[in-house]
Amino acid sequence: MACPFENDPVEEEHLSKATVCRVVRKVCLALKRLLPIFIVFPGHKPVRAIKEEFHRIAGEFDGLLLGDRGYPCQPRLLTPYPDPEPGPQQNFNRAHCRTRARVEMTIGLLEARFQCLRHLRVTPDRACDIIVACVVLHNITTIRGEQHPALQIDDADDDPIHLPAIQDGRTVRDTICKNHFRI
Repeated sequence: MACPFENDPVEEEHLSKATVCRVVRKVCLALKRLLPIFIVFPGHKPVRAIKEEFHRIAGEFDGLLLGDRGYPCQPRLLTPYPDPEPGPQQNFNRAHCRTRARVEMTIGLLEARFQCLRHLRVTPDRACDIIVACVVLHNITTIRGEQHPALQIDDADDDPIHLPAIQDGRTVRDTICKNHFRI
C-alpha cells in the first residue's frame, strides 16, 4: 500500500483515496525540501564538523541498536546488564538508559503530535518521507512556540520478556563496557 490512510479520511468531501494519497505525497515531498532549513544540529559548528565528530565517536559502534531487557543481547542489539556490577557495568546501563529514554521520548512526542506515525503501512522510502515531513512540521510548531502534545510512553522494561542472551552479544557488550565505561 502506498498511502498512509487506512480508511477514507475525506469520504464526506467525495475525494478518492488515491487523490488524497497523491496530495499527501506531494506535500511530504515539498516539506522534505525544507529539511536543511528546519532540521539542524544545535550549536554553532558547521554540519560537516559535527558529522566528522559523530563518525569519530560512533565509528566503532556503527550499526548497533539499543534494546530493552525484553530482547536478547545480540552482536548488533545491545541490552542492559540484568544485574550490573558496580563500576563499568552500572555506567554502561546508565548511558544505555539515558540514550534509549531520549530516543523513546522523541519518538513518543512525534507520534503524539502526528497520529499517522503510529501505524505507517507504506514502503520504507515513503515512510522516511512522511517522517521527515512530520519532523519539519514539528520543528515549525516548536519555533512558533506551540504547545507540545501530552506524551504517552510505554516502558517495556516494566514487564520484560526474558529471552536467552546470545553469547556473542554479551561479548560485544562486555568489550564496549570495558573499553568505554571504566571508572
